[in-house]
Amino acid sequence: QVQLVESGGGLVQAGGSLTLSCAASGNSESIIRMGWYRQAPGKQRERVATITSGGLTIVADSVKGRFTISRDNAKNTVWLLMNSLKPEDTAVYYCNAGGSRTLIGKYWGQGTQVTVSS
Repeated sequence: QVQLVESGGGLVQAGGSLTLSCAASGNSESIIRMGWYRQAPGKQRERVATITSGGLTIVADSVKGRFTISRDNAKNTVWLLMNSLKPEDTAVYYCNAGGSRTLIGKYWGQGTQVTVSS
């Protein structure tokens, strides 16, 4: 099994920045893709950004140019650098990890709240 631990959420004013981190432990050698999803109340979960162990990234159009995803394979850690935050970025952000067979991994973190005020 794999455990994912997130940190870095909080309250920030519009235009500000936050950095989220997620560290994988356990059978982490099986992890190929890591990334971030978010969910706001009453809305479906959406993919924010993912990155493979080879450095291939997928970033949602809504955050492209503002958010950057990075990874340290040796530490099995992924970061989400969020700049120019907007109120519509407010959501619970979940770390996700898995193998190469599926886009959405089987492992999830507990989630961290990001709130952006006007």
